[in-house]
Amino acid sequence: MSTLLESEQNMEITEEEPIPPISQRVRCGVVEGLLTVFKMIKFVLPLYILVDVCKAYGVIDSLGTWCAPFMSLFGLPGATAFAFIAGGLVNLYAAIAVLAPLDLTPWQVTQCGVMMGIAHNLVLEGGVLSSTGARGGILTFFRLLLAAVAGWLMLGLQTLGVAG
Repeated sequence: MSTLLESEQNMEITEEEPIPPISQRVRCGVVEGLLTVFKMIKFVLPLYILVDVCKAYGVIDSLGTWCAPFMSLFGLPGATAFAFIAGGLVNLYAAIAVLAPLDLTPWQVTQCGVMMGIAHNLVLEGGVLSSTGARGGILTFFRLLLAAVAGWLMLGLQTLGVAG
């Protein structure tokens, strides 16, 4: 009991900073939000334009035919493979920039979103997991496996007419 009292007496009393007025907090939030939007636009807009140009010249369609056999396992067009590559290697914003010009149905966009929500940014997150002592490679494999299972389940729901 005496050690508890001693530790309480040794603690420094610090004053908390006062909460700034609401106008200052709103201004700070708006400025930070706009900075974030500009960072995203600098990354997403060029990627969107690149995919749109590649689509207009048939590059996406011709490369998509190579990926079509694999993507058809999930009922998706071959061109969606590029979104999965962008989402797995970079982040979800890159994947969205690739998906946007592809003329997908709402169900296909939802299916891609669910699958990419499970398995995205794999390189960075796998490295972070490994640095914490977890088995990053194994966890990445299971994230990919779970994304594939989710894609197959969603294709099954669509095939049964339950959704989509």
